[in-house]
Amino acid sequence: MYASPSRTFPSRRLEILDATLRDGSYAVDFQLDEKFVRKLLRRLEATPINKVEVGHGLGFEAERSGIKASNIDLATWCEIAGQELSATPWGMFAQPGFSRLETLADLCKEGMSFVRIGMEPEKVPDHLDYLRRATEICDEVYLNLMKTSSTPAQELPELLRDIPEVAGLYVVDSCGSMMPDDVQRYVTVAKDICPVVGFHGHDNLGLANANSIAAFQAGATIADGTLDGIGRGAGNAETESLAGIMRVLGSDRFDYKELAKLAHFCRTSLELLPEDRNMQVLGGVIGIHSGFFPLIDQLCQELEVEPAPLMETAVGMARRSAEKTDIRAAAQQLSRQTAAA
Repeated sequence: MYASPSRTFPSRRLEILDATLRDGSYAVDFQLDEKFVRKLLRRLEATPINKVEVGHGLGFEAERSGIKASNIDLATWCEIAGQELSATPWGMFAQPGFSRLETLADLCKEGMSFVRIGMEPEKVPDHLDYLRRATEICDEVYLNLMKTSSTPAQELPELLRDIPEVAGLYVVDSCGSMMPDDVQRYVTVAKDICPVVGFHGHDNLGLANANSIAAFQAGATIADGTLDGIGRGAGNAETESLAGIMRVLGSDRFDYKELAKLAHFCRTSLELLPEDRNMQVLGGVIGIHSGFFPLIDQLCQELEVEPAPLMETAVGMARRSAEKTDIRAAAQQLSRQTAAA
């Protein structure tokens, strides 16, 4: 039974950005079949999805940081997206550490409509020039605050006070550890900084969909999803579920029926890398990014320590979010304690 008219969704314009071909690329080690990509883009074009993000999960030119490259090069991504998406804007992710602004300019010349630039909030003041130059190159620049919850919400206005005018500001639950009230608090603060706020959630604790709805209810206008939730680590909010929830709440804005078919298409077409559910839950509860799971696994085997206390110790040592140095120091400390016991 559909919801009663009294259970309505916010009347303002809301958007779902589908990141299956960006965040979802983590789940296939950045190797995507071009025929699959073309078919998926063609079918997404026929839905009301507002934006589609493609390319390397970590951001364009991620291979410059030493990580494995996408099997689809940037020129081919532009060619495919340009041919299959005539009405739906498409974009890519970027990080100042390796994504060059001259490459951004080339991508925009090839038809890319938007770019999302990711960095942790405390690093924003160090990359203001990169942001400003990006806004001069691309008409639609979003600032994604990676690991948002590692920075107290009340500190965001000062950290972001000098940012240029951007198309939107994203609250990002990188560890999948935020609760709906956390999301609402951060979105409320972000709205005072930028009129357009987005939310990007991960599903370590099964809350990515609920958190996305909480973001909308707090005033966000964009939520990210991936079809079938396929993405890095525990995955993301599910594009088809977000559309379905909107229908249950009284607004069939995104053709949830077709998106459900596309989710099945993705699930049956992709050979996904295995994931460690134990680590995903630990990471969500304790607050460790999934990108550090391989290092944690390695240290646990080498030093004969357990992952949960290692994560907890690392978080306790960290000034903000735990980094590699904190994790290694925590492992060494636990190993010494075990040897002395």
